[in-house]
Amino acid sequence: MAKESKPLVKKDEIRLAMLGITPGNGHPFSWSAIFNGYDPEAMAKVPYPTIPDYLGKEPKETLRIPGVHVTHVCCTGKGEFDAESVSRASLIPKVVKDPTEVIGQVDAVVIATDIGSEHVERARPFVEAGLPVFVDKPLVDNAADLAVFSRWVAEGRPIMSSSCMRYSKEYAPYRLSTNNLGALRYVNVTTAKKWETYGIHALESVYPIVGPGFLTARNTGSAERNVVHFKHRKGFDLVVVATYDMVGSGLMLCGTRGSDVVYAKDSYWSFRKQLESFIEYLRTGVRPYPFAETEELMRMVIAGIQSRERGGAEIALADIR
Repeated sequence: MAKESKPLVKKDEIRLAMLGITPGNGHPFSWSAIFNGYDPEAMAKVPYPTIPDYLGKEPKETLRIPGVHVTHVCCTGKGEFDAESVSRASLIPKVVKDPTEVIGQVDAVVIATDIGSEHVERARPFVEAGLPVFVDKPLVDNAADLAVFSRWVAEGRPIMSSSCMRYSKEYAPYRLSTNNLGALRYVNVTTAKKWETYGIHALESVYPIVGPGFLTARNTGSAERNVVHFKHRKGFDLVVVATYDMVGSGLMLCGTRGSDVVYAKDSYWSFRKQLESFIEYLRTGVRPYPFAETEELMRMVIAGIQSRERGGAEIALADIR
């Protein structure tokens, strides 16, 4: 008999800590605002103009996820802002200098940084304290750290990580069915910025559509222009292009009976659904998807890095342990 899941947090009002800062990542502002609301004047001053733009399109009365507040913020790391500016813009009452100060004061923590090599040490004190942890994408960028997270999850530690693109509104119909396209033969996804930080956006756009079963990766690009070819056991090829200064992200699906091209546009929707998924996990103890999916996705990220470093060699995902 399967073990019955129990809520991780048994409270009507959940308290979160928003932790960390990395260059170019405004999630402490936007994610906190989706829980708390925000001060429009202070938010207009953040160094990422797209955040007040998409937040401003949402009605104030429906912006927030109910029953959750970010009560603490700590911005250890390097970036373009400080914790005080996040506190002002996203209405967070308490600023702390050391992230471990939130232990005993909150019900769960959000590590809002996107450098995978930092995540084990950022998460460790909270995992050891028994707090549920949400980690921004990508969870890791190397096999040794993936092994640590896999061991923690196997021990029953409540850890979750995802890209918001898993929840893209525009891609949702294809997660339900691609039968109208026939058997998939070729999938292409594009993303801006670095493979190490944004490649997971492209990969997690596709993964809920096609499912597990990726076999190999070959990156024939460079650090600034990654071109990564994956083979899947179902017989189709996935090519992901991650170019540092490229604008726009899109998904192409080509099958034996038809093809479609679709673009992700609603950032607020994707972020909200991503965060709601974590809150549902806290309230029910039921994972929204198996951690094995995150493990395979991380092996894909790692294989893309290893292949590029080895001059475009084909990397078997099964060899990344």
